[in-house]
Amino acid sequence: MLIVSYDISDTKLRTEFSKYLSKFGYRLQYSIFEIRNSARVLAIIESEIKGRFEKRFSQRDSIMIFSMSKQCKITHYGYALNDDTDLIVL
Repeated sequence: MLIVSYDISDTKLRTEFSKYLSKFGYRLQYSIFEIRNSARVLAIIESEIKGRFEKRFSQRDSIMIFSMSKQCKITHYGYALNDDTDLIVL
């Protein structure tokens, strides 16, 4: 399992990065994703972040990836759902 936390200043890049992460996991908080998958897929995700996104991050951006084992304990408080929902405008 990966926990990916990001603070990206460029809105377009932040949106692209968020959409990329949402293909594999779900949003824990506005800029934090949890991704559960096989070790192979997690390695591909990390590789793609490095290859596709790293060169586009600025000095003001911060991306942290935590590789979590099954022994890691995560304690949640509160019940906020931070998934983006589609907005339909008529």
